[in-house]
Amino acid sequence: MTPFSLSRISRRWLNTAGVALFLVLSGCATTVPPAPATTPNPPEVATAPVPKTLPSYRLPADIPLSAIGISDTSLPGVASLDAPADLWDRIRRGFAMPDLEGDLVRDREQWYATRPDYIQRMTERSSRYLFHIVEEIERRNMPMELALLPFIESAFNPQAVSSARAAGMWQFMPATGESFDLRQNVFRDDRRDVLASTRAALDYLQQLHTRFGDWHLALAAYNWGQGNVNRAITRNQRLGQSTAYTDLTMPAETRQYVPKLQAVKNIIARPEAYNTTLPLIGNHPFFDTVTLQRDMDVAVISRLAGISEADFRVLNPSLKQPMVMAAGTPNILLPWDNAVVFEDNLAKHTGPLATWTAWVVPSTMSVAQAAKRVGMSEAELRSVNNIPPRMQVRAGSSLLVPRTEQRNGDVPGHVADNARLSLQPDVVLTRTTVRARKGENVARLARRYGVSAVSVADWNKLAVNAPLKAGQRITLLLPKRAATASASSSKKPVKRAASTSKRKTVSAQRKPVKGKAVSSSSKTRVATTVKK
Repeated sequence: MTPFSLSRISRRWLNTAGVALFLVLSGCATTVPPAPATTPNPPEVATAPVPKTLPSYRLPADIPLSAIGISDTSLPGVASLDAPADLWDRIRRGFAMPDLEGDLVRDREQWYATRPDYIQRMTERSSRYLFHIVEEIERRNMPMELALLPFIESAFNPQAVSSARAAGMWQFMPATGESFDLRQNVFRDDRRDVLASTRAALDYLQQLHTRFGDWHLALAAYNWGQGNVNRAITRNQRLGQSTAYTDLTMPAETRQYVPKLQAVKNIIARPEAYNTTLPLIGNHPFFDTVTLQRDMDVAVISRLAGISEADFRVLNPSLKQPMVMAAGTPNILLPWDNAVVFEDNLAKHTGPLATWTAWVVPSTMSVAQAAKRVGMSEAELRSVNNIPPRMQVRAGSSLLVPRTEQRNGDVPGHVADNARLSLQPDVVLTRTTVRARKGENVARLARRYGVSAVSVADWNKLAVNAPLKAGQRITLLLPKRAATASASSSKKPVKRAASTSKRKTVSAQRKPVKGKAVSSSSKTRVATTVKK
């Protein structure tokens, strides 16, 4: 066979193979339409099984195609993976609330910018607590503007108390604090606790945002109350007006609340634009949490941690007393490095951990009586427990007292969580004798003089419901004024009798009678005694 013939055969083979390949590829891209329902069944023919295909998304023939437009193909910005330079940088990256514009924001920006000393003090104070707040907000995926809210509420002062009795860094009112499990008793106030108040504030803000669906309205409700904001929204809805934050009728304080936060946000975002210098706050924790197993004096904790008591109280501002009760406050905060020092020194410590304990007053008594019972001076007991002068301590009150062999245990949880100090005026009591009226018993007489029937019965060695005879003398211990009034009322009949005897004496002097001389002189002595 000639080379020419081989070349022709090769070309034919290649052409045939190319056509076959084209048909195969074309067959893979086609689908077999289902047979119409009206077509009779064709005779069975052996065919290869048809593979399953994806559903067709072709438009029906009667729907025209839309015009080809131009769309934006730019990609969204890629988040930086670099670690934040400091905590301020981390806060800026988390800003997520829509910006608020307006004259109120400009006014608050100018107010802060013209007070650099105030900003410096406020931001330096925040350096102890801000990292923890940022961590919590990120964990909850909330906007980072909320980390700046304590600047507006309290200037980051956990000891701040408003005229309306709101307290702490997040400024919780007493009732609102209780609803978020912030304990407030004679030994501690959790509204000032750094961890507890932050947890409660973020819980509350999340709850408000869920209700109103808008962070500006949630912030207004945090300041003004959710009921007030809800009524303002309802009022605008009835009038067919907008229900946005800027369109609601609200008090001036709430009207300026979000603009204040926006102004602080703008200054934190661009401090150089406001001629402001922010103190460096590292992107790392300032404090660490240490768990206590036993009650400990604040002085002992501070000494073992190597810090001053003042520095300890800055991180643990909820404590009111010189002792930490493990049952009520199991976690304390210490500067990061000092927490390790404390644990090392505590493991080596052999002396007493606490010199104080709590004593529940068994019955109402004076401060002097209570001091005598617990082995303290009256002045020291008043000072430690903040008892004002001229007050008695009522039964059930909890007092901080020194530990003794008889009182050496840790404070139980129910006392640490519910301790109260109940006082009443310290009144000087005077022993007074009164007379019973007809038909009275001990209980009725006690009710007439406003004293306890049990006390009256005890003073006179009688039963509580013992009947009394008319004119029977009963001893009472009454306040000085009441005793004077009851004594003067009991002397009125005597005065009348004295005046009667005096008249009889005068008549006897006009008509002397031997046999009545002694009697008249005795009546005169009675009259003289009553006058005195």
